[in-house]
Amino acid sequence: MADPEVTINNCVMMLQHMMEDSTIPRNIRRVADDTRKVLMDESQTLGLRAATAISMIDEISNDPNMPVHARTRIWELVSQLETIPLD
Repeated sequence: MADPEVTINNCVMMLQHMMEDSTIPRNIRRVADDTRKVLMDESQTLGLRAATAISMIDEISNDPNMPVHARTRIWELVSQLETIPLD
């Protein structure tokens, strides 16, 4: 099993790439930025940060304006976050 810190860092990088992708609608990029901030908040446990991020991402995953490539990244991101134990 991968180190949870490494998984969080990978997810932060994925979210950063989404935020920089101009083909993704602004509201989705905004949620990606908010989610990135949650994942980087070290005052919370890793499990809580992952669960909060999954919840935030789940809200936008069904957005009809989301391009297919972004939806695929979202699913990959959620899959990685689900590997983090909830402590």
